[in-house]
Amino acid sequence: MKNLLLPLMLLFTACGKPAPPPQIGSAELAPNPVFETQIQAMKKAHAIEGQVMDAAEAQRQQMEQAAQ
Repeated sequence: MKNLLLPLMLLFTACGKPAPPPQIGSAELAPNPVFETQIQAMKKAHAIEGQVMDAAEAQRQQMEQAAQ
């Protein structure tokens, strides 16, 4: 009896209707807390990248003006 019950349970579980995927526009998805620190670090890095690029451009302009 036990030998028959386990395969039947697995069969019924596998044949169940899968849950629909979450709709992107209908509800806001909660961020995964495992990756939240990484997401914050990437946002901070992008903000700092802009500042570094602006500083490099200003330094290039100063060097060009000094060379003239």
